[in-house]
Amino acid sequence: MATLGEDPKRLGIFFFFDAQGIVDSYVETLLADMVKNLSELVIVVNGELTAKSYAKLGVFTDNIILRENKGLDVWAYKTALDSYGWKKLSEFDEVVLFNATIMGPVYPFEEMFTEMAGRDIDFWGITWFHEVSFDPFGYALEGYLPRHLQSHFHAYRRSLVTSKAFQDYWDEMPEINGYEQSVGMHEVPFTQRFERLGFTSDVYVNTEDMEGFNFCPILFAPVEIIRDKRCPIFKRRSFFRPYDDVLRQCVGQPSAELYAYLRDHTDFDTDLIWDNALRSMNMADLVKNLQLTYVLPTQTVTREPKQQKVALIAHLYYMELVEPTLEYIRNMPEGIDIFLSTSSPEKVEQVKVACQGLPYNIEVRLVENRGRDVGPFLVGWKDVIHNYDVVCYTHDKKVTQLYPYSVGDGFAYKCFENLLPTRDFVKNVIATFDAEPRLGFLAPTPPNHADYFPVYTFGWGPNFDHTKTLLHELGINVPLDPDKEPIAPLGSMFWFRPKALKPLFDHDWQWEEFPPEPCPIDGTLMHAIERAHGYVAQGAGYYCGWLFSDSFARIELTNLSFYVRDLTSAIADHWERGTETRMVELIRDNRTTRQRIKDGVKEQAKEAKMKVGPWVPAPLKGPLKTMYRRARGLVR
Repeated sequence: MATLGEDPKRLGIFFFFDAQGIVDSYVETLLADMVKNLSELVIVVNGELTAKSYAKLGVFTDNIILRENKGLDVWAYKTALDSYGWKKLSEFDEVVLFNATIMGPVYPFEEMFTEMAGRDIDFWGITWFHEVSFDPFGYALEGYLPRHLQSHFHAYRRSLVTSKAFQDYWDEMPEINGYEQSVGMHEVPFTQRFERLGFTSDVYVNTEDMEGFNFCPILFAPVEIIRDKRCPIFKRRSFFRPYDDVLRQCVGQPSAELYAYLRDHTDFDTDLIWDNALRSMNMADLVKNLQLTYVLPTQTVTREPKQQKVALIAHLYYMELVEPTLEYIRNMPEGIDIFLSTSSPEKVEQVKVACQGLPYNIEVRLVENRGRDVGPFLVGWKDVIHNYDVVCYTHDKKVTQLYPYSVGDGFAYKCFENLLPTRDFVKNVIATFDAEPRLGFLAPTPPNHADYFPVYTFGWGPNFDHTKTLLHELGINVPLDPDKEPIAPLGSMFWFRPKALKPLFDHDWQWEEFPPEPCPIDGTLMHAIERAHGYVAQGAGYYCGWLFSDSFARIELTNLSFYVRDLTSAIADHWERGTETRMVELIRDNRTTRQRIKDGVKEQAKEAKMKVGPWVPAPLKGPLKTMYRRARGLVR
């Protein structure tokens, strides 16, 4: 063991991987501060790297190793260590291994290195992963996960690097095939292994006080360790974790609180998060982990919006719905521009009459009856859309294919009550766009009542491939997944920032591209466009969210609570009670509790027969078979 002097010789080994080979701005920020504390830096890249990204990394070092994407981080580190050799590595006071799964720094890394340099230790890290009483990876020799230093940052002193045990560890490291092996065969056992060999470890962010509270403080208590323990980093994974895993360990708040704290209480540039997240993460994951559901007041203004150019566009087809639709439109701020379209000269006159006396700058246009409400939006108003900062798009809504008609009317009610319920609500929406410059799109969630219940979950319908093709044609390349819900306005009513939908309007849509009436009720170009809106915004560098009024949120919470209880009761009656994850697993396993017990007995009997069958004396086989059958009868 040894402390470090004032000017230690420190080697940094940085591992980088990106599926598209792109180095985002957060990596540059991370490296720019890290290299201030390093004597040398080597960067190991698994897989492809674009020329532009290679140049970005070249700013920090000439030593960039490009290798095949094999062995994950462990073999990337091994490659760098092998490239130096143990003799040269022993010349460094400290060897630091870190990777692009972390973001930062929130505080200068110099603080951390200065503090740790004075500690008499052999190796250290930034954060602990606490002990887990079981082994989810299947590689722990003792059946549990010991407390260990997380491998997104390891620092090894010369006393460890020059030891035969450490050198043998890396020289004999087997090839790593998959995340489970990387964690289970390296990260988890490393700390305990070398502590038991007599080496001393330590951690910069000591979370012993959180032992038993959670397993992974950097993911489940990020604000606490940044605010109270000056942790300089946070995990990129915070923003796209599988949400079932989130809810197994907390109520869902950590990532949203992390983002809000970074934005409001630190100097860290949150655009660095968005630049990477919007390019590389699925919007459904971002919406859940960051809680991008906006519930805005209807009876009070939380903050007055700044002066912005605001407009509303609406398509009016059913003349009997003009007045009810205008009733909502009247909640827009007075004096703004309102653009209304309809499908015949007679309807144009009726709409103009209905709008007389309204305190807006109103233009009514005649458009072709093609593309339902989508064609008029993209073709009819493409000449004016980019003159505004924030726009609301809506249309009259009449559903006649469902009975009773109140079912379809409920869909329309949900759309309007979460789009234009009151003037105060509208002001709050505009102020939200002003406060969040990376917000590009807000829409009500899909309906979930009556016949619409499956739509809430199966929002893609038959439209995933069509949407993917459309986005490709528009030059949009963002993560899509048919198994994750589309963040899309399935009622085609939404608020948006025109800059966010610019790639959609740049297509310069023509009427001929839309099918003539009558149109199918699903699977058309209009339905693909409807689902593409949010991903167009994402591709343009803006995030999306769900929009609720506080008054309708009461209804939504009541409905969703009812559904959860109803479905949970039905599942428990047929299978068993447990966590949501466990109950879902039981359903997908598609066996009743009784059947699983019977199958378990069969499997155990089969294993027992394989082990002792050949040695059972013939006279005993008959009685044993009888006993087995009786045992089976107990669980029939």
